[in-house]
Amino acid sequence: MTPVKLLDRPTALVTGGAGFIGSHLCDELVKSRNVICVDNFITGVEENIDLLLQNPHFKFIRHDMSEPLDLESFPELDIFKVKVQGVQEVYNLACPTSPLEYKKLPLETLQANAQGTKHALEIAYKSDAKIVHASTAAIYGEPYNNQPFTENYWGYIDPVGPRSCYNEGKRYAESLVYSYATAKKMPFIIARIFNTYGPRTKLNDGRMIPDLVNKAIAKQPMVIYGAEDDISTFCYVSDVVEGLIKLMSHTGSGIYNLGSPEQYKLIDVAKLIMQLVDVKLPVENKTPPPYLSKQGVPDISKIKEEIGWFPLIPLVEGLRQTIDYFKAHQNLLDMKAGDPFSKSFNV
Repeated sequence: MTPVKLLDRPTALVTGGAGFIGSHLCDELVKSRNVICVDNFITGVEENIDLLLQNPHFKFIRHDMSEPLDLESFPELDIFKVKVQGVQEVYNLACPTSPLEYKKLPLETLQANAQGTKHALEIAYKSDAKIVHASTAAIYGEPYNNQPFTENYWGYIDPVGPRSCYNEGKRYAESLVYSYATAKKMPFIIARIFNTYGPRTKLNDGRMIPDLVNKAIAKQPMVIYGAEDDISTFCYVSDVVEGLIKLMSHTGSGIYNLGSPEQYKLIDVAKLIMQLVDVKLPVENKTPPPYLSKQGVPDISKIKEEIGWFPLIPLVEGLRQTIDYFKAHQNLLDMKAGDPFSKSFNV
């Protein structure tokens, strides 16, 4: 389809738009675009997009992207002239991402990366639209020689391990995006997103920041999975969203790391969270469950030089916003259940 520009703003399709990063992306896009948000609520939640539902520039479609999606069959999208001009931007974020989901939703995770990505590509091709595909730092595997990951590193992944449905699913999705876009001569971006945190993270996400914040608020012992001196990086969600939008605006195609290169010791992050919550708690070290892996550090030279993006939100400010969100939602989380890994991983 050759789009005919009839509207004063472009139309963006966001798959996985009710998820953590996806909903924040929709919040920002709707300021300047018509937004079609697609989610099946397997891991996304309606609360994340509730405030957008009344916005005339926002439409929600409940759909599983592992099934084909015909946007022209939805009469509510007529206001965006989809039948005539299609969509101009496709952001593909539909995939379970929480470590706790890998065991519960392995087939759904693989299907989202395979069929879901294929169907997003087909929509982009039909509309002559650019696609930004949300990949992950997990495609690199665990860090090697303590060196930051560059985009030309191929990675080292176990294809049948406890994280394989996610890691290998994302690697396949990257290959699919690259091969499809190259064959069809369409523009594409692959964004390898590193550790991201902020409001709307699932309360029992199973990752470090949500777990430590929940423990601090509940005045329970803080648990670090790994050694205290282990390091990680943390990028606030608004910085990631800005990066995705800048990548969409980039005239070329390519693969880019998207994350913070600033490294923190896990013990220092735990202490900072306790300071912000105003508590003093013991810190315990435990062996990481099999679904967790050591976090790598991104080399962001490429995106900084070519796109002009780099993270701006300091960790302390991002944690304040995250803690405020978790405090407001503690009634939804039964902290009496204890360690969020205990039932899923038997540790």
